[in-house]
Amino acid sequence: MGNKLSLIKPSIEYKKEYLSFYYDWLETGENMVPWVIQKDPAHFEEMLQFLSNNENGIHLPKGWIPDSTYWLIDDNQKVLGAVNIRHQLTEALQNSGGHIGYGIRPSERRKGYATKLLSLSLEKARELGITKALVVCDESNIGSLKTILHNGGVPDEDFREEDGNVVRRFWIELN
Repeated sequence: MGNKLSLIKPSIEYKKEYLSFYYDWLETGENMVPWVIQKDPAHFEEMLQFLSNNENGIHLPKGWIPDSTYWLIDDNQKVLGAVNIRHQLTEALQNSGGHIGYGIRPSERRKGYATKLLSLSLEKARELGITKALVVCDESNIGSLKTILHNGGVPDEDFREEDGNVVRRFWIELN
């Protein structure tokens, strides 16, 4: 890894790198995680405004809570991953979403980036006043499971979604 990794707020300066990240993911046809990266970046400034509004609780759909999005970059300003941190938990997030949703671009996986991304995200969550973070993953996602455990995740009761998918739930103390 050797690279210094950091979380940055989405901004216009990283448009080229973000588009590379987005299209890397799009080409795989995989589900894009966290949900915010599913937003088409064709109108980049609008996408940035949407993310800023979400963080500040502006124009949120009914039942939504504020959330903060960050991009994981390396020394070369390459966007390696993204994270979305929910400021509180709704019932749905309590069951199967958690405080923190994150993903690493497909071409950069299995290099330890997710563990660092979650670690940096937990620091941001602490800054938001979250003292105990809920982090979840699908039972089948062994990589994410290991990432959560490496960051101190303590297992809680699993949640079974309507389609039968089992969501593993973990709490991480942020003191």
